[in-house]
Amino acid sequence: MSYLTTVNDLVAGSVAGAAQVLVGQPLDTVKTRAQIAPKGMFKGPMDVLTQTVRKEGFFALYKGMASPLLGIAGVNSLLFASYVYSKRVVSPFPQLSLKEIAIAGAMAGAANAILASPVEMFKVRMQGQYGAATDKKLRYVAKEMWRDWGFRTGVMRGYWVTVAREIPGYAGFYTAFEFSKRKFQSQYGDKVPVWALLASGSTGGIAYWLSCYPLDVIKSRIQLRQTPPTGKPWQYMANEIRMVIAESGLTGLFRGLSPSLLRTIPAGASTFAAFELTREFLTESTGA
Repeated sequence: MSYLTTVNDLVAGSVAGAAQVLVGQPLDTVKTRAQIAPKGMFKGPMDVLTQTVRKEGFFALYKGMASPLLGIAGVNSLLFASYVYSKRVVSPFPQLSLKEIAIAGAMAGAANAILASPVEMFKVRMQGQYGAATDKKLRYVAKEMWRDWGFRTGVMRGYWVTVAREIPGYAGFYTAFEFSKRKFQSQYGDKVPVWALLASGSTGGIAYWLSCYPLDVIKSRIQLRQTPPTGKPWQYMANEIRMVIAESGLTGLFRGLSPSLLRTIPAGASTFAAFELTREFLTESTGA
């Protein structure tokens, strides 16, 4: 029974991941370009959007989608399965307190970074191409990173920054989602309406970004670098933070936040709704 439960979690996570990518990719591209573009290239997120569409076409907003679309099923499967497992580790009781939810979310986030880091690294490097004749396809970017830098400093570049981002991010994510969902359950009972799941998912997504956004900026910059960072993880993270502040002030650590929050509403809602509805369907179908 436990094996079937795990399989159901993985399948539901895969469906949720695909929904997240398809809905959220355009605004994710705007967010990433706002974070990594050379100073002065764009005036702000809206300028990123208009210039990208005007110069590269509408589908440039989906640039880099192949990496998360191929990998997000595994990423979200790992995330949701880790979260379910972490809740069992944190407490033997099914109804966890919000503090326990936060701990389980942080544990799941740390596990999730193992797959999220390389998936996002390839995505960022694809989104950091601006329609020039020298732009490379994903398979060439992957081949180049492996050939030049290998696994640890190539494919897994930015791993420790991703861990640092995911721990507070998913602690906030799941805490806000559960808090919102429980509020709806107090009014509608255990079977909350779909729109309530969508609202709870959006709340969780907003909490995620507010919990960790500066670290996402740092992660994107480190993953886009031509050469891997040197020194201990906390050293090169601190150096990157100082560089961002020197270039753009404290506001530089929040570049691209507005499209991230806007993206969170449809992407977060669709992710959680897809997971919850798929999981419910599988539970009724398999009894696990």
